[in-house]
Amino acid sequence: MNYIAFPKLNLEFNINPVAFTIGGITVRWYGIIIAVALVLGALFCVRLAKKEGFDPDIITDIVLVGAPVGIICARLYYVLFNWEQYKGDLLSVFAIWNGGIAIYGAIIGAVVSALVYLKMKKLNVLKVFDICIFGLLVGQIIGRWGNFVNAEAYGSMTELPWGMVVKNPQSTFMVHPTFLYESLWNLVGFIWLLIYRKHKKIDGEIFLLYIAWYGIGRCFIEGLRADSLMFLGTRVSQLVAVLTATVSIVWWLILRFRRK
Repeated sequence: MNYIAFPKLNLEFNINPVAFTIGGITVRWYGIIIAVALVLGALFCVRLAKKEGFDPDIITDIVLVGAPVGIICARLYYVLFNWEQYKGDLLSVFAIWNGGIAIYGAIIGAVVSALVYLKMKKLNVLKVFDICIFGLLVGQIIGRWGNFVNAEAYGSMTELPWGMVVKNPQSTFMVHPTFLYESLWNLVGFIWLLIYRKHKKIDGEIFLLYIAWYGIGRCFIEGLRADSLMFLGTRVSQLVAVLTATVSIVWWLILRFRRK
C-alpha cells in the first residue's frame, strides 16, 4: 500500500498499486494507466488524421509498431544510465514488471520507428509527425499519473502549499509532486499546440514546437527530481531536454526562414 498525502490541502491517499491478480499474474494500476493513455492518444490521432485527409490506418500501424519499440527503448534507456543496478544480474534487465523505464527512451523509440515506417511507405514524415505528437502528449498527460499511484517520480523538499508527503505518514518533510508538474505542463502544451495547429505555416512546425516545449519544461522539472538518472554527475534527462529543445528551436527557425 502506498501512502500519499498533501498535508496543506488536507488530502490523504492509501493506494494499492496492484489492481488485481488473475491466475498468478499481477496487474498493476501503472500498467492499466499506461494502456489507457496509449489507447486514448491513438484515438485522438486517428480523429486528427481523418480531418487532415490521411488514412487513419497509418496511425494504427504507427501505434502497433511504435508502442512495443517505445517500451523496449524506454527500458534500454533506463538500464543504460542505471547500469550499476543491473550489471551483476543481466537477467534482471528483462524484468520490466519490477519497474524501471524512462519517458525519453520511449519518445526516441516511438519517433525512430515511426520515421522508418513512414519512409518505407513514402509518406510525408513531418506532416504525419504533426498529428502524432498529440497522441504522445495525451499519453504523457495521463501516463504520469501512473507515477502517482506508485508514489514515485517526486522531487526535492518544499514548503509550497501543494507539497506532497509519500510513503511515510509520520514524515514531516514535503516534496515537489513533479509527476503532477509534468502532467500539467504537457496539458498546457497540448492546448497551446492544438490552437496553434490552425495557424501553422509549414509541415513539421507542431512536431518541433512539441519537442521544444517538452524539453524546456522537462529541463526545469528534472532539476527538482530526487530520483534522476545520472551520467558523469549530470542529470541525463536534463541534458537530453536542453539538447533536443535547442535543436528543435533552431530547426524550426531555419524552416520559417526558408519559407520567407
